[in-house]
Amino acid sequence: MKPTAIFLALVILTACTRLRPITQQELVDNTQQLMDSVAPGDKTPWQKFYADNCMYFDEKGHGMNKAALLADLSPMPNGYSGAIKVVNAHSHIASDVAILSYDMDETETIFGQNMTARYHATDTWMLRNGQWQIVAGQVLRYYEDPAVGKVDPKKLADYVGDYQLAAGNVQTVSTDGHDLYAQRSGRAKTQLYPESPDLFFRKGVEGRFLFRRSDDEKVSALVDRRNNEDVVWQRLR
Repeated sequence: MKPTAIFLALVILTACTRLRPITQQELVDNTQQLMDSVAPGDKTPWQKFYADNCMYFDEKGHGMNKAALLADLSPMPNGYSGAIKVVNAHSHIASDVAILSYDMDETETIFGQNMTARYHATDTWMLRNGQWQIVAGQVLRYYEDPAVGKVDPKKLADYVGDYQLAAGNVQTVSTDGHDLYAQRSGRAKTQLYPESPDLFFRKGVEGRFLFRRSDDEKVSALVDRRNNEDVVWQRLR
């Protein structure tokens, strides 16, 4: 083969290699490397797989660049251990852009006590100078109901009554002697589950119902608390 032909063949081969779309499995494997490095605080995969001008938004709503992301990564304290598994991955892959959406199942042990959490993340990868890197990532945490606590059934009568938000907009709290229910005007009845005294939640609904007591210890209001903001329903009876 003539030198010119060899040169052209190498150029074509290099171009084809550079433009080869990454596979979903490769994206998952790379992402799992990132997750495996969280507990030991190993920054190496994060330095490799995140672009220098990346944008990253964590489950708490913090926006970070690469420097802040790396600074936030540190080994777990003594007595702590954990792991994160990448599952349920889906992707959209083009020649030089790939989007990977996946769940993260986290397990954590704190001095022998086990905890779990579930997150969903979406990363955008780009091919630059022959290297696939994440240019943008965002993480969300799945909402989980709290554990159901215990409440003295005799105390449920304290909460029974009508609570008004505005004229014609009333929430009625009732009990069957064992469980507590709330029914807003024009809506279906919903069961309230105890988390602690005077604090209840609805399954699958983020937020809490807090029954506020006045100085005489009688319930005077129902507080619908969401994202640390309160909507107060005043008790009518």
